[in-house]
Amino acid sequence: MVITKVSTEEQYKQLIGAAGVSLVLFSAEWAEQCKQITDVMNELAKQPEFKAIQFLDVPAEDLSQVSLHHQIDSVPTVLFFRAGTALDRIDGVDVGSLTQKVKKYASAPASPLSSSASSNLEERLKALINRSKVMIFMKGDRNTPRCGFSKQLIAIVNDTGVEYDTFDILTDEAVRQGLKTFSNWPTYPQVYVNGELIGGLDIIKELLEGGELKETLNA
Repeated sequence: MVITKVSTEEQYKQLIGAAGVSLVLFSAEWAEQCKQITDVMNELAKQPEFKAIQFLDVPAEDLSQVSLHHQIDSVPTVLFFRAGTALDRIDGVDVGSLTQKVKKYASAPASPLSSSASSNLEERLKALINRSKVMIFMKGDRNTPRCGFSKQLIAIVNDTGVEYDTFDILTDEAVRQGLKTFSNWPTYPQVYVNGELIGGLDIIKELLEGGELKETLNA
């Protein structure tokens, strides 16, 4: 198996929709770290036990809409898919984690996402958004936000003195992708109050400017 260079969005959708597992590297030619990951992928692709895995290389800047859809903030980023469904994610260079996850998904039985699995994810999402009266889904956590939008949001909510809990979407790709569909809100961070979506950073800023934020969070 060799690494397939993806050149169009249509080709990308067709390839990740395959029944088996796809490992997708979002890369850029100027990023030296991407070559590290490519070298590892080339070695893994040569090994017989990984012959069922499809190795793909997506130019993040050329296919910007695909990158935007998956919230690719930096390269290299690796995503794992089965039959078009996101399984896992690695941000940055982590060769050990990459090799470990390839072994994991190569040995895992192929099973398309059933209505039962979809229902289980929905139940899990409902439980998560109700885990706290105010629940924030973000990159990182309240102590170490991992993007500028999340950092701004946490600073604003902290100023209100309202109690809240956070969930790091970078730790769970199924939640990260599933919640966007579940709530019909494509970006993060996301703020929920009593299990209901309030919105993202822009909405929170509007509520703050209108003097309604604390009241909304305490509803």
